[in-house]
Amino acid sequence: MVKRQGNLPNRAGTTAPAASEDPVQMADTAVREQLDALIRKSGQGYADVSRLIGRNAAYVQQFIKRGVPKRLGEQERRLLAAHFGVSEAVLGGPPQSSARLATESARHVLIEVPFLQSRSCHRPAPRLRIDGSLVSRLAAGRAASLAAMVVEGDSMAPTLLAGDHLLVDLSDSLPPRDGLYAIESDSAPLVKRLSVNPATHRVAILSDNVAYPSFPDCAPDAIGILGRVVWMGRPMA
Repeated sequence: MVKRQGNLPNRAGTTAPAASEDPVQMADTAVREQLDALIRKSGQGYADVSRLIGRNAAYVQQFIKRGVPKRLGEQERRLLAAHFGVSEAVLGGPPQSSARLATESARHVLIEVPFLQSRSCHRPAPRLRIDGSLVSRLAAGRAASLAAMVVEGDSMAPTLLAGDHLLVDLSDSLPPRDGLYAIESDSAPLVKRLSVNPATHRVAILSDNVAYPSFPDCAPDAIGILGRVVWMGRPMA
């Protein structure tokens, strides 16, 4: 008796799968392909998605291209499913996971957003854990571009107070529009109100607290704009 090897033509002339194909291995491959397709559709990079789930920049690429780790961890799978709005089953979760359950559970998923640091700081950034559904509403498809800040001082009072938590969309910097922006400074990023002159397109840097100076006529590309403030959180007294 000859042992069957590889893929051989059947009686209909088509190729039949080899008996040695492992359904578990095929399922793992399908998960990697599904995640790759979701990332490509979102326009994000592997490194962006890796940071979104709190992993090193190479984590997602290694998982998709090399199968390392062999399967996503439960926490990583849950965060990715919530971020892309799919069932965990699509990413290798239990079969009973459904899109409806994934949508509901997304309300309770905490996503880690790195704090904004000065460009001269090379230490790993601490992270703010925030509700995943809020992040999705603020920056649909751009969650990896968000950074967190804590307000220091009173230069933007009464709009912003010391201790307020902010989310900044780093993908929304130039050209600026009227609004609150995080900008680079000598010591640490700070928030100021930017007002654009519609005729000259020059920008005024304003402090809401009149006790602090403002700068009425600046070139946008000379300011060092980091991103637009999209959310503020403050505990009620």
